[in-house]
Parts: sequence; structure tokens; C-alpha cells
Amino acid sequence: MDALDLARWQFGITTVYHFLFVPVTIGMALLVAIMQTLWLRTKKQAYLRATKFWGKLFLINFAMGVVTGIVQEFQFGMNWSAYSRFVGDIFGAPLAIEALLAFFMESTFLGLWIFGWERLPRGIHLACIWLVAIGTMLSAYFILAANAFMQWPVGFKVNGRAELTDFGAVLTNKVVLAAFPHTIAACWLSGGVIFVAVSAWHLGRRRNVEVFRPSLRLGAVAALIGAAGTLLTGDTLGKVMTETQPMKMAAAEALYETAQPAPFSLFTIGTLDGREPIFRVEVPGLLSFLATGSFDGKVEGINDIQAAYEKRFGPGDYRPYIPITYWGFRLMIGLGMLAALVALALLWLTRGDRLPRSRLLWRAGVWAVVLPFLAHSFGWIFTEMGRQPWIVFTQMFTRDGVSPTVPVTTVLTSLIVFTLLYGALAVIEVGLMIKFGRADPPVIEEVGPDEGEGLAFAY
Repeated sequence: MDALDLARWQFGITTVYHFLFVPVTIGMALLVAIMQTLWLRTKKQAYLRATKFWGKLFLINFAMGVVTGIVQEFQFGMNWSAYSRFVGDIFGAPLAIEALLAFFMESTFLGLWIFGWERLPRGIHLACIWLVAIGTMLSAYFILAANAFMQWPVGFKVNGRAELTDFGAVLTNKVVLAAFPHTIAACWLSGGVIFVAVSAWHLGRRRNVEVFRPSLRLGAVAALIGAAGTLLTGDTLGKVMTETQPMKMAAAEALYETAQPAPFSLFTIGTLDGREPIFRVEVPGLLSFLATGSFDGKVEGINDIQAAYEKRFGPGDYRPYIPITYWGFRLMIGLGMLAALVALALLWLTRGDRLPRSRLLWRAGVWAVVLPFLAHSFGWIFTEMGRQPWIVFTQMFTRDGVSPTVPVTTVLTSLIVFTLLYGALAVIEVGLMIKFGRADPPVIEEVGPDEGEGLAFAY
């Protein structure tokens, strides 16, 4: 491997790892805020106990996300200096706003929420966690706006490097407008499944039913809303992707020849590049609908797009790695919908006062926790690898963005160190989540009648 390959591996490993925490943070922040709102409206202690319980898991995940996210920005300067010089004028603006506005906002109000129990009036304390939830979503928007420039560059001119000419265009890029609701819906799915999985572990043992039964049902509803939102917004994003990056859409289906209408294959057995399918299960016209909104729509194939790009950009291979895009696209959808199916089953079977005794059902609820993480990872890999060979679409190749003076040994050393470090952090994260996820919710003792005070928490 050369420095380019190692730099790509390092960025891929650290970015996918960091992104495991981002959706859970966004999703759980909203659900904790909803749970605390339910407590404030109903005065039921079960909701307060649930708020404290889920708040602790949220804080563990938030802290790990912050730690792993810091590395991302350092990599731009170390391994991708040529890219940073070319796009820094544009890429840095939304990232700076994300740090100075959104991250500071969520961090400040999270601190007030952590230390404000029994110190702040209940309404103000509740507002703090809602502002945290809003801040996490604002952070996602600015980061996605920066990434959207890599997918579909707008609002700039090239004068030796990309120079920002219209910041409004960057923030209203058609790609970010489609990707943001899709990402947020997926975050609700992730946060909801976390609630479902942990609650299923407790309910399968008939522990703290008054706390975890409403938690499971809230998580299941959030997961279903997130899954439905992901499908609806994914439809919009697919059409934007076809318009802006037709090669990515063709690669998602391994569609080599232009077709009208174009089928969508649910499963294919054949050569790795998809040129010679041996067995295929197809839905006629579905790819046309995903790409154009019509079941009779025309979808350009990889070969025609490759020929067009060669005429426009010169000789070269403009195809991404087809097996990754093909299976990544399907696993993203399939795993996300499977998680929603588990949530739907548990929501239905716990309606009324029902509490099933099937161990298999509760185990399915617990193991469903891995599904949204895998779905997010495959989706992110599809998004980024489907853009290759471009680091900034139509403007800069990935091979031209790597740091020209960083030797292979340096990149290899940092790759090994970060991989081992992130592996250790994974053990810590999982250990903490399991430890506190299995713990009982805090016990609450009434100590006084005052509306603003009067509740003590014993752990």
C-alpha cells in the first residue's frame, strides 16, 4: 500500500467509528427531552426515573462522540493537506460555525442540565435538554453542509484553489437539503432502537416494568417514525443523487447499460463487478421510480456515464468499486427496516397491559441494537465510496488530495495507533453502556412539597 491507500483506510476507519456515536447522540437527546417533558406534564415518578436512567447512557455516548470526533479535523491537515489547501476556504466555514454555535450551544446547556437538577426551576431545566437536542441537530446540519460540497460543489470559484463566493448557496445546497432530514430520521431510528434494546433486557426479566415499559414503547414509536421518515426522505435523496451524481445511482444497482424502465434487484448472484448476473431477484421499474419518480423513467448505465465523463474530464476510470456500492446500498436499507420490524413487533405485543413472556422476543429486541449501527455504517460507506474517484466531485480527485510529503511509515504508524486506540475505546464504551444499561433506574425519595425542589435522587 502507498500513502494514499493508508490515508484512505485511516480516514475511513476513524470516520465510520465516530459516526457510530453521532446518530445515537442525536436520537437519544430528543428522547430524553421527551421523557423529561412527560414527567413534567404528568408528575409520574416513573418518567423521572427513566429520564435519569437514559440521561446517563446519553452522556456516556456523548462523551465518546466528542473524543472520537476531534481526530477527524486533525486528519485533514495531516493526511489530506492538498485537499485542505484547495477547499479550506469553503469547507472550514460550516465546520467553524458548527463548533462555535451548535457544539458550544449543546455543550453549555448539557452542562446546565447535568448540574441543574434541584438547582434550576423545572421548566428552565427542561428547556436545557431541549436546547441540547436542537444543538445536536444543528451540528449535523453544518457538518452535512460541508460534506454536501464534496458531493455537489456550489457557491465557489476556482482561482488556484476553491474560493467561497456564496455561503448561502453552500448552506442551501440541494444535497444537504435532502440529506439532512434523511440523516435526522435515521438518528431517531437509532435512538429509538437503543431504548427498545435496553428496555427489552429489563422487561424480559420483569425488572422495573413501570419504567421500562413506557421507555420501550416510546423507543419503538421513535424507531417507526424514524424508519418511515428514512424511507420518505431517502426517496427524495435518491432523486437528488441521480441528478447530481448519476454514476453513484448506477453503481448502487450495478446497472451497466442504460435502461428504461430500470429494475431494482433485491438479490444478485454473479461476478463481483455485476457484469454477468447468474441469479437475480428483481422488482420491475423500482430503480426508475427511485431515480426519477416514474416507474417508466430512464436511468443511465455505468458504461454510458463512464464514456460521458471521459469526454468531459479526460481518460480515466470514473467508476466506484461496484460490490461496495451495490451491497452497501441494500444492507443500509435492509438492516434499517429489520430494526423497525423488531420495534413494530414489540410495540404491538406490549399494547394495553400486555407483557409477553417469550424469551426469543426479548432477545430479538436486545440484539436489534446492532442493526441501526450497521445500517448507518453501510450508508455512510456507500455515500463516500460511491463518489470515488472524486474527493470533491468534478473538481478534485482523491489521489490529488493526499499530503504529498507525509511518508508511508508515518501514515502507517498513525493508522495502527488510532485503530488500537479506537479498539480500546470501543471496549470501554460497550462496557460502560452494558454496565449502566443493566443497572436499575435511580430510586427517588420525596423530601418536600415545593414545586421547584423536593426530589432527591439516590443511585
